[in-house]
Amino acid sequence: MGAGGAGSQRAQEARRQERLLREQWQAARRQALRWRAVGEGERRVLAQLLVLTARGWRLLVDRHWAAAARTARANVLLVGPGGVFVIDVTAGGEPTEEQAAKLLAATKAAESAVASLGMSPVAVQPVMVFAGRRHDAGLGRIRLLGEHEIGPVLLAQPHRLRAESVRAIADHLERVLPDHVGAAVDQQASSAPEPHRPGAPDGLFDLEGLRDAALEGARRAPIEQWMTFLHPDQVALVRRNWSGPARISGPAGTGKTVVALHRAAHLARRTTGRILYVTFANNLPRVQSTFLRAMAPAVADRVDFRSLHSWAQEFLQERGVPVRLHGDKAETAFSLAWKNVGRDSRLAELDPAPTYWREEIDYVIKGRGLTGFEEYATVHRRRRRASLHRTHRRAVWELYEAYESLRGERGVHDFNDVLSLALAEVTRRPERPSYAAVIVDEVQDLTLVGVRLLHALVGDVPNGLLLVGDGQQTVYPGGFRLGDAGIDIRGDRGQVLRTNYRNSRQILDAALAVVADDAFEDLDGVRTPGRRDVDLTYHDGHVVRVTRPTVDAQDRELLDALRSLPGGAPADTALLCPSMRAVGHYQRLLTQAGIPVCPLEHYDGHAVDAVKLGTYRRAKGLEFKNVFLPQHDAVFASGTAADAAGGTESAQTARERAELLRSRLFVAMTRARDLLWLGSVSRVSDTGTG
Repeated sequence: MGAGGAGSQRAQEARRQERLLREQWQAARRQALRWRAVGEGERRVLAQLLVLTARGWRLLVDRHWAAAARTARANVLLVGPGGVFVIDVTAGGEPTEEQAAKLLAATKAAESAVASLGMSPVAVQPVMVFAGRRHDAGLGRIRLLGEHEIGPVLLAQPHRLRAESVRAIADHLERVLPDHVGAAVDQQASSAPEPHRPGAPDGLFDLEGLRDAALEGARRAPIEQWMTFLHPDQVALVRRNWSGPARISGPAGTGKTVVALHRAAHLARRTTGRILYVTFANNLPRVQSTFLRAMAPAVADRVDFRSLHSWAQEFLQERGVPVRLHGDKAETAFSLAWKNVGRDSRLAELDPAPTYWREEIDYVIKGRGLTGFEEYATVHRRRRRASLHRTHRRAVWELYEAYESLRGERGVHDFNDVLSLALAEVTRRPERPSYAAVIVDEVQDLTLVGVRLLHALVGDVPNGLLLVGDGQQTVYPGGFRLGDAGIDIRGDRGQVLRTNYRNSRQILDAALAVVADDAFEDLDGVRTPGRRDVDLTYHDGHVVRVTRPTVDAQDRELLDALRSLPGGAPADTALLCPSMRAVGHYQRLLTQAGIPVCPLEHYDGHAVDAVKLGTYRRAKGLEFKNVFLPQHDAVFASGTAADAAGGTESAQTARERAELLRSRLFVAMTRARDLLWLGSVSRVSDTGTG
């Protein structure tokens, strides 16, 4: 068929659709006339909602409208791909407090009604529509729309529900809310309804079928939508009332971050104060803010997503406390301290490299807020493998004092100082910022001082502090117990998630094999084996292993694999590396090959048609359909060398570093959902390993 014929067909189809829409609108206006209890303006709005029912939406109206002779408020429920909308249609002016309170009460009733279906509270949205006006604003969590805006806004909502889910939820609401009855545009004036799929819920819904449909729909969507999918079994956890600080833990892939995001939206809707959502990594707040804005736009502005250090710096600035953070000058101060005090001390007998001792100061002494040698001499150095006698600790303390003296002479602070200053300021002036709640994601990566600081912001108030994380996914040295921070998690305020929704058995087994021998101590102090049992719901992911004699040969296989991805689209793919040096190597390789790259530090949670590229640590809190790990097993060489060194003290520090590298690799491997590509080089060169 020629271009002219195709264009004519498109024009005819457009005219047919326009005629069909006009017929549906006229039929909807006639049907709305039956609702004598509402005014003319309200009926125009309701007619718009009726038209949506010809496109798979479901409308529930007050069953008494047709018979009522009095004036009634037009309160309706609308269920569609964008979720459940509790809509109050009014012809009046600005909403009163009473109107808003009644709409929120109706919304809460709808939330409770769909909670049994495992539906997240963020999918239920209150809307007030003004007949005869143009309007688009917000009143707390209520969206305020005019008669002309309601249709486009509803159709522009991100899709949360599949067609069978819409039917099942609407049927359920009609049963549990007896004052509401379904209404639809006359099907004789509409297009043919969407064909009913075999096995799809209809009438009496199939709860398990509905849950499976939601899960499968999320998996087919772009990875960004999958990363906000809340499994129905987790809804109760999002809505739970806790009498004090709470903690959610569990292995990789169990949905901890998703629960935390939905919890933030839930609390923002239930409180008047702001919600602080904190992570250690500085790239995650941008991503999580984007996700929440897509999930719950009405409350997104009430949740502050921040990295811990950026928040602490801003807090100190607001309080008028001077901060002179300068990483390079602080590093120079330590290098001089090591040269003057550490290099020729007993510490060099244990580990002649300064890195281990810099970590000892950062994560043990300053990270725990220790101020005197006797404190340090007796403290339990959690997750530190080298045994330090008192003479060794004395040498570390002398190194620390030399570093602090040189840093002070230069008039600069390091990152630990920022947190210590903020904690001291909160303690000195205990009036707290106006946060109703603080949610801490990846809490295991924070220092003890950092956790104390966040705890001090809200104390032990009900629903105030939520800590989310997993000790097995620690990617930094050191550690602490929650009891060290004065945080008491009791009873059901400590929840462990045990179902992995992300990884298949093949991918998870490959990842667990890396850390199987690395038992770890979680924040509750319980020693846990490296290989943990979890329930799996996904079975389609697979592992591809590629071994080549050189880096160049492995890289050619890598490029071929990237080019052969389904559809050739890299949007849901990440290439992760153990170091920034390796990241630089693969950025050059992919760019020269014409494959678009998005550095993880620039990724903000919006879908981008490029391979995400970054370090293992930068990938924390994220997930991807496809993950490529070139030269992934280079970290094993460190562990082998440490074992070969025997039982000396220096071997202990080497084993600790190797264990940390394996933990980072484990984190990278468990980011994969559908494909985990593991590259190996049998003769490793200097290229790209770093």
